[in-house]
Amino acid sequence: MKKILFTLLLSLSNLFFANAQVTITPSSFNVTDQITITVSTAAQACNLMGTTPTKVYMHAGIGDDSNAFGFSVVGNWGQDDTVGLMTNNGNGTWSITLTPSTYFGLNGTQQANTTKLGMVFRNANGSQTLKLPPSCGDFIFNVGTFQVNLTAPTNNSATIINSGGNLNISATNTGGVASYNLKANGVSINTNTTSSYAFNHTNITTNTSYDLEVTLGASTITRRFSVIVNPGSTSQAIPNGLENGINLNVSDNTKATLVLEAPGKDFVYLAGSFNNYTPDSNYAMKKDPTSGKFWLELTGLTPGADNTYQYWAVDQTPITNSPSLVKAADPCSKMVLSPYDDPWISNSTFPNLPTYPTGQEREVTWFKTGVTPYNWQVNNFNKPDKDKLVVYEVLIRDFDANRNFQNIIDRIQYFKNLGINAIELMPVMEFEGNESWGYNTSFHMALDKYYGTPEKLKELVDVCHQNGIAVILDIAFNHAFGRNPMVRMWMNDPDGDGWGSPASDNPYFNTTAKHSYSVGEDFNHSSTLTRNYVKQTIKHWITEYKIDGFRWDLTKGFTQNCNSGDDGCTNAYQQDRVDVLKEYADYSWSLDNDHYVIFEHLGTDNEEQQWANYRLGEGKGIMMWGEMFTQYKELAMGFSTQNISRMGHTSRGFTGKRLIGYPESHDKDRLMYEAITYGNGGGTAPVNGNLTNALARMGAIGAMSILVPGPKMIWHFAELGNNQSIYTCANGTVNDEGTFYPGDCKLDTKEQVQWTQNWLADTRRTAILSDWSKLISLKTSEPVFSSDFAISPDGSNIRQRLYVYNNTYPTTQLRNVVVIANFSVGNQNINPSFPTDVYTYPMTWYNLMDNTPITITSPTATIALTPGQFRVYGNRPSTLSSDDFEANQNNINLYPNPTKNSFALTADMAKVEIYNITGQLIKSFNNIISNQQLDITNLEVGIYLIKLTDRNGTSQSKKLIKE
Repeated sequence: MKKILFTLLLSLSNLFFANAQVTITPSSFNVTDQITITVSTAAQACNLMGTTPTKVYMHAGIGDDSNAFGFSVVGNWGQDDTVGLMTNNGNGTWSITLTPSTYFGLNGTQQANTTKLGMVFRNANGSQTLKLPPSCGDFIFNVGTFQVNLTAPTNNSATIINSGGNLNISATNTGGVASYNLKANGVSINTNTTSSYAFNHTNITTNTSYDLEVTLGASTITRRFSVIVNPGSTSQAIPNGLENGINLNVSDNTKATLVLEAPGKDFVYLAGSFNNYTPDSNYAMKKDPTSGKFWLELTGLTPGADNTYQYWAVDQTPITNSPSLVKAADPCSKMVLSPYDDPWISNSTFPNLPTYPTGQEREVTWFKTGVTPYNWQVNNFNKPDKDKLVVYEVLIRDFDANRNFQNIIDRIQYFKNLGINAIELMPVMEFEGNESWGYNTSFHMALDKYYGTPEKLKELVDVCHQNGIAVILDIAFNHAFGRNPMVRMWMNDPDGDGWGSPASDNPYFNTTAKHSYSVGEDFNHSSTLTRNYVKQTIKHWITEYKIDGFRWDLTKGFTQNCNSGDDGCTNAYQQDRVDVLKEYADYSWSLDNDHYVIFEHLGTDNEEQQWANYRLGEGKGIMMWGEMFTQYKELAMGFSTQNISRMGHTSRGFTGKRLIGYPESHDKDRLMYEAITYGNGGGTAPVNGNLTNALARMGAIGAMSILVPGPKMIWHFAELGNNQSIYTCANGTVNDEGTFYPGDCKLDTKEQVQWTQNWLADTRRTAILSDWSKLISLKTSEPVFSSDFAISPDGSNIRQRLYVYNNTYPTTQLRNVVVIANFSVGNQNINPSFPTDVYTYPMTWYNLMDNTPITITSPTATIALTPGQFRVYGNRPSTLSSDDFEANQNNINLYPNPTKNSFALTADMAKVEIYNITGQLIKSFNNIISNQQLDITNLEVGIYLIKLTDRNGTSQSKKLIKE
């Protein structure tokens, strides 16, 4: 997870920039003058290119005071195409000569209004940059010999006055006598022709936005500032039953009441579409005398219409470097409009998205009244048992072509065929940017529109529930990022650009992180306000979207006892985070008794035990993420240095099965990439550089992970042997964590090779899919897999053994399972050490993958396995008989299953349709009689859904495995 950095538009002098290693000759220039821009690559804080780069590109833009890149941008980021290529001067400097008006292709109007030139520098592929120290923002230069300096008040400032007060305005300009026109709320109130302007606006009684337009020749420069009138405080008790944020009136769709908790603020205005963002005293929020909350009821709203708003929160005596006025969206927004992200959201993903309101800045809250509630088809979903949970982790952005909720809905048959019973969505809350992992959250209760509408997410949840699949949301409550209103309303903003980090009076955030894994701004979970905000967020997603559980990101950060440089403290047991996280779990269970609570803690066993064993006797207990990447990576690579005992909960001291073990997740590289890149190159089946050999090991990886009792997780497309490194950059190169940032491309949007390379037609990959589907079916349907287990390699970790058993079961049912796997790159003879306590030999065991019987003469007789091969033996056949993995309720059998060339049915059928795992109709047969052989020779190896329709029109489905 990395912090999203905003473009910093810094109005500083050319002299400053010359000292910052960028010079322009001549230093004062007009837009039509030829200039030479020179950059030094000498060592500096924000130079990631080094002192001797091979190439240097200038990525530049031109604009006005509001946006230095607003008129035109030249450069194709990441492309080595000579656009913006600079000349090496041979002395550690690089130059480019250009005429701005020509280089940027400006029209006459743009030339007349150009005041700023912005730039950054990069290497050929854009992975390394040189920016302005110390902020690492963009270099910004003045353009034109005509410049305006607003001396009072400061540019973009807000001055707080009492009603009837005055405002002194003064400015100077270079280049000669200019025309000044001062506008108040769009109406001209004073003009003058001078080079040194002064005016005193008196008896101000309303909030006023000023534009000082200064014109010299054909050029106009505008300076903006405002006055906020103190409306006085209206103390009035808040109505009962209201929560922070927007409260829709259930009996009157023309009303809504807004509530803001903003300690330390003297007064707050509500500005929005309903008052054209020019609030008067009627929109000064009331203050509850008991709680201190600000609130205001809106009336006269049009049901179904789009409404937007911001809070104007004022502190008349702010602490040093904090603004008096902050304009911010509602911290408890359910939806927001963003000027930064919305223009790139497609209409197909989010139809009829409202236009961001003209003239505003930063996010605004968006709401409607009188919206028809979603018509849920499943209201009381019966969640899968925690012991049987198989979670499929999905990053929607990289899952399918349109990168939205609809893609997940469209692939529901794929998930059903795989057999998983829970989907975990990486964060879908409003985050900064569009193509992110989502951990850079800015609004925890708002849905990110890049993935789709609220109705579409509800449909996704509903469809999953209809198919027996729970939906879990990944949520990041360790931190928030700079757009978050609770950061901005109490921020340290010394340069006055409207962005900043938490100030010392921030009631929600620490000024510095209290742990060593900081990203973004660090929440203070000892704060009652923070805990209330977290609980309200939990309630929103559970009640509004019927979310079945949360995976809590980075729970190590929920302590106040450490600091950013102290790993020892952060990783040690901390009672305060044990307590607060139990409090959050209790609240979740108070709303949903069976709610899944999952922590990504990755900490010490003694601390994780506090959560895993918590309220276990009530059927609860918090599930802990159990990362096993290194161990399974070694097995995939063909090495024996690691064991996998910690895939099970008992090794960690958990009383119940509350460990979500996993070989792969979004945070680690792909096993197959590691195996192919770094694997064992010896033996009869080397994996280094050999994709076929590497993929052949994934079935064994699944058997030795999925079948370990307790909840387990799959990272999307592991079931197809995904070998695309998560460090793959947008340009196709691979830069891992060892590469100097921003070489780490972990967060880059990935090519969806699973579809573009048609992996479902690759028999090497569908063989993995078939194996994992069977393994998941065994785990979720056979009672023994909720029982005891032992992981005991046969003398070496390359000869793995897993024993699953329940000694209370009779021998007439499946009570003992022995899994063996060869992770060597050569043939191995493995001693299975079959149990002998209630069995005598010779006896028949069954390969549960197809129920094939095998006679075992001795429990210790070795079994030969080729590299990557595995076996799953049971004392009895699986009840998931080979003729029907879905255990249909009727007695129609499909056989043989699995099969190679054909299958038959034990009943007559009017129609038999064959669908692939994506739901596409592949083949169909009409008027079939019982035991008639149906040819499928031309089908690819894989899993298929067979739809049977009898002569009465009744349909049912069965699963077919083509070998």
